[in-house]
Amino acid sequence: MVDVFEEVEEQLRTDRYKALALKALPWVGAVLVAALVVALAIWGYETYQTKTTSKASEQYSQALDAFNAGRADEADRLWTEVAKSGSKAYKSLALQHQGGVKLAAGKTAEAVKYFDQAAEAAPNDIIGDAARLKSAFALLDTAPYKDLEARLTPMLKEGRPYRTEAREALAFAKIMAGDLAGARGDFVVISLLADASEGARNRAKAAMDLIDSGSAKNVAAAARAAAALPPQSLLQPGAAAGPSAPTQQTPDAK
Repeated sequence: MVDVFEEVEEQLRTDRYKALALKALPWVGAVLVAALVVALAIWGYETYQTKTTSKASEQYSQALDAFNAGRADEADRLWTEVAKSGSKAYKSLALQHQGGVKLAAGKTAEAVKYFDQAAEAAPNDIIGDAARLKSAFALLDTAPYKDLEARLTPMLKEGRPYRTEAREALAFAKIMAGDLAGARGDFVVISLLADASEGARNRAKAAMDLIDSGSAKNVAAAARAAAALPPQSLLQPGAAAGPSAPTQQTPDAK
């Protein structure tokens, strides 16, 4: 008799498990379908990104070749196409090139517009801060000091890739505004920075000498001539993974 009851109980448990399994089956199926959809979506997005970046890389390289060969119109057309692509790194660099062309032509307002768009589009601070510095240097002669300070101060924070260059630009801006004491203080800091380039330290020392000698006008002229733009993070043709960085940083670009 005991065996009979045990067999009945076992059968009932089995029936309950089957019922629970049947109830759970739709939910399990839905989860598996959702996981498959997510996996396919990620694969599709990565494939799209790779194709987009590869195309932008090719057009970017073609634009550089055209520009170096003197075909400015063709280069601008290609950079415009790259600037519409989904690759943030190449988009930013293309806009920076277009801004540089406008700046060389004396069209400062248009150049700054391109540089600001490039900074906004950049996938990281290495590329973005390069554009922001170019914009600040382009405005050095004309913008009020407060505007330049607002552009440059965020780039002085720890971890930003062009802290020294931003401090140098801010010192030049102070010179333009007549704040020679403040500028000299910034140049002192630059001259003592271990990670400052030799060129930056030499410019800082030269600027301090000019300030100390009372040649303020010469310092302003030197600022315009010596304020070198930050190193351009150029993408190598076909580099789908992202741009090659300045020597001290490695960007994570898409």
